[in-house]
Amino acid sequence: MEICYLLAFPDADSRKPQAAEQLKELLKDAPYFQPVDIDLVTLGEETFLFEGYAVNVVRHRYDDCVQMIECRYRISDPFAAPVLQTRVSLHNVLQSRYIPEAHRRSGLFEEYTILLVQGAAPTPDKWIEKNALGLANFIRSQRDVFDKEEMNEILGSRTRYSADELTLVDWEGAVIIAPNADYRSDIALLKIGNYQLLRYRMLDQSIEDLLDKINDSFFEKSRRPRATRGMIRQIAEHRLEVMLDFERAEQSLLLIGDWYTAKLYESIQSELYLNDWKQTVRGKLDSLENIVQTIKDNLAVSWENLLDRIQLALWIVMLVGYLYLYFLDAGWIVIPPK
Repeated sequence: MEICYLLAFPDADSRKPQAAEQLKELLKDAPYFQPVDIDLVTLGEETFLFEGYAVNVVRHRYDDCVQMIECRYRISDPFAAPVLQTRVSLHNVLQSRYIPEAHRRSGLFEEYTILLVQGAAPTPDKWIEKNALGLANFIRSQRDVFDKEEMNEILGSRTRYSADELTLVDWEGAVIIAPNADYRSDIALLKIGNYQLLRYRMLDQSIEDLLDKINDSFFEKSRRPRATRGMIRQIAEHRLEVMLDFERAEQSLLLIGDWYTAKLYESIQSELYLNDWKQTVRGKLDSLENIVQTIKDNLAVSWENLLDRIQLALWIVMLVGYLYLYFLDAGWIVIPPK
């Protein structure tokens, strides 16, 4: 057996764009079109040793904004308690080695563990039932004893390509069973799912940062809102960038060329709650639009009030001047000779 450990974190590249690659391994059956609009760039590959395990690491960047790291190593018994502890330690080392400290502190990264199984006798479903507790503990990285209902929930989302090939998906991990070790397309889809999840989290964080900026700029302490056209323009530009990123995240999955891939990705979307995240981000974008419009309206009202005050002041000046001329003409005011 093998373990494939995925890490994803924000990693924008401001340097000269590199030539993008295609996700060639995405589908089991070659489609007649390129199914996913994601720009992928290979950053490097290396192998290092950790307590006797040779860990192969391949790094990619997706859409010049997220780094996706795929770490693979062989393991004899993934269900043994000592192996679980070693796996947790290794994954902590991988996080420290590749994820920037700022993202580790904030938690703005994704990790996902996949068990790759080449042989599952007598059938994949029976093998899963036989190792149900071990698989549940493996996927959730826990030593707890799950009850039957919890195990059914963890092990329930299964997609079959054939009688001998099955992929089980949970929100924390997955199991891919393939007699010919044909794991690439399923891993590619799980990587895309985690990439989408991180993109939505990044968008959500960006909106929260913008709301904090609005609060600091217009509602500082107990003072009245103090809008300026320059600040309004900056907020509108930031909001437009977030909206474009959101549309980009939605359009990047113009899937999918075969029935199995579409079915598996539907399961991944469900287990990772991608649609819920999408609706949450969309709702916050709508709320942000309403807030920005309210600030614009408040600014317009403020300008109208200012213009009214200026007009009133001019009328007062004109009235004073008129009274001065009237009194002067009536002889009530005598201008002394020079």
